[in-house]
Amino acid sequence: MVGALLVTLLVILAFVGFRACNRTNLSVSPDHVDYLAQIRDAQQAGARLTYPASLPSGWYATQMTFDQGPPPELVLSMLTPDDQYVGFVQSPKTPAELLARYVDAQATAGPPAHPPGPGGQPGSIHQSVPSWDVWTDAGGDTALVARHGNDSLMVFGTATRSQLEQLASSLTTAQVKG
Repeated sequence: MVGALLVTLLVILAFVGFRACNRTNLSVSPDHVDYLAQIRDAQQAGARLTYPASLPSGWYATQMTFDQGPPPELVLSMLTPDDQYVGFVQSPKTPAELLARYVDAQATAGPPAHPPGPGGQPGSIHQSVPSWDVWTDAGGDTALVARHGNDSLMVFGTATRSQLEQLASSLTTAQVKG
């Protein structure tokens, strides 16, 4: 009985050793998703969405979820060229609920942000949302939060405040072409 146990143990150790010697380091990179195509599909189904008209140079979307609800909610995840996370949420939930879920329930308020306007971009929300509340947490996250109609909008993540403001300035409700 002990002999069979030792043989089994030796076989397992030999297999683990063999895999360790022949393993190549796998490179795992996040998916790149076409969020605009998903936005267009949701709009064609009747959804009224706020979304980034385009992403800053080098940024890419890694995931987008749209829950038709009730209540409906859009969540978009992105990465910057230096792998900093940025998220965007459109939700009928209160800003406090979004902060507690995505940033920190104990986030600290900072001076408001006034992102620059997009220069006549059709559907831009800049006129109706010229100012955003700013929140930070002890872990280095920053969130820009504003109300737009019946929804809360939040741009948040580990990116710099200026990068978050850049994304907030690109938000639109225009129909996606194509």
